[in-house]
Amino acid sequence: MSMHTTLFTLVATSVALGVLAVPATATTTPEDSGSPVTIDGANAFPESVAADHDFVYTTSIGDGTVYRGRTGAATLEPFLAAAQDGRTQATGIKVAGDRLLVAGAFTGRFFTYTTTGRLVSAYTVPDTGEATLVNDAAVTPRGDVYVTDSFRAVVYRIPAAEVHAPAAGTHRTLQVAYHLPDYVAGQSNGNGIVATPDGKSLIIGYWYSGALYRLTLATGEVRKIDAPALHSADGIALRGHTLYIARSVNNVVTTARLSADGTRAGVVTERTYPGADTTTGVALNGDRLLVTNSQMDTYLYGTPLTSPVFTLESLPLR
Repeated sequence: MSMHTTLFTLVATSVALGVLAVPATATTTPEDSGSPVTIDGANAFPESVAADHDFVYTTSIGDGTVYRGRTGAATLEPFLAAAQDGRTQATGIKVAGDRLLVAGAFTGRFFTYTTTGRLVSAYTVPDTGEATLVNDAAVTPRGDVYVTDSFRAVVYRIPAAEVHAPAAGTHRTLQVAYHLPDYVAGQSNGNGIVATPDGKSLIIGYWYSGALYRLTLATGEVRKIDAPALHSADGIALRGHTLYIARSVNNVVTTARLSADGTRAGVVTERTYPGADTTTGVALNGDRLLVTNSQMDTYLYGTPLTSPVFTLESLPLR
């Protein structure tokens, strides 16, 4: 049985249609996004996006390719090849200084690279026999990395010293740091994750319920944030107290404002744009938002491609 068939069966049976059938309740407004950024890959299915001062990156859940292009470029080209280092799928991606962090989705893998493309470490989830979906990562100001698993109610931690170790291609096991509440069996749960600017907390979005949670790193306390349910909450970006949340099935980017103590959040705007196509990832790039058009429904369920060309959108922050 092929990897794609295996994943199709896993998702179709355990996650079922609920994963990509949450009702779209948001009120959206059209957005003038300008020209989309093209991804040079026939199997890209771009799940996540990241950017630094020089480059924009996106990941392929279809085959694990990591694409890269100069900021402002019209096209992203393959940077890390499909299946390289056993990376046959890729979801969340983050840049941490001179390190690139890549989540391995249903394979239960996670990878750290230098930004020149050398493998630092390849991680595997603990062998518990549970299904896994290593989904996204957050980096704290001190350099520690925290990773979500949508099928396991845990957050993994990678210490900064490991992230910035020499590029030796070391093989490691992801270590569980925290346990999360309110996971629903057979559904996609903890997904997007960001660290607060003070490095004291993580904000985690749950895909199925649309809830936001705040995890206090010093104590491990996890509290649900008082906020509207943001169903299909996927990738998250944070600037100051403002959250930008890509909501995949709803095809919107929700802007929400956190209270000073991080206990409440209110929706400021909900925006869409022509051609929005299962918006799974979002990243800040200067005064722009980069959003993935993942076509994830096709990847998971084999529906016809909306477009043979895979793209990112670049939106104004406001």
